[in-house]
Amino acid sequence: MEAESIVYGCIKDSVYDGDARDRVITNRSAMSTLPSAEHWPLLSRDMFSSSDQFLVLNEPHTEVFHFGASYQGVEHEWQLWMEKFESLLAQMFWVSAIVHLETEASGLHSFQWDSDSAFHSPGSGDIQVRCEWSRESWL
Repeated sequence: MEAESIVYGCIKDSVYDGDARDRVITNRSAMSTLPSAEHWPLLSRDMFSSSDQFLVLNEPHTEVFHFGASYQGVEHEWQLWMEKFESLLAQMFWVSAIVHLETEASGLHSFQWDSDSAFHSPGSGDIQVRCEWSRESWL
């Protein structure tokens, strides 16, 4: 049996007065196109969640879409996982996103995406990621 890997993080988007509803609808629509978890995909719509905060706040705020999942050895398919995640990001409005990958074998990896402008729009430009790695020693 392969070691368990945990993936979790969030996608943040600053929601502005005039376009808040359109941005949230676009982002939720992008997530809804993901397959269901029952089909065992690397990314599923069931692993994502957010609040309905934009419905009750009448002022600009940060919309946070959080996600998490447990896998068996996902690090062996990490390139494919990243491609699927970046494909999702390409369809969304966002300011930043972070993914944490915790593995028993190689520690914690954190991946961060930041928009080059005020925010990323669906279909605009290249998506750049940076990675940080840390590992605790059990001596």
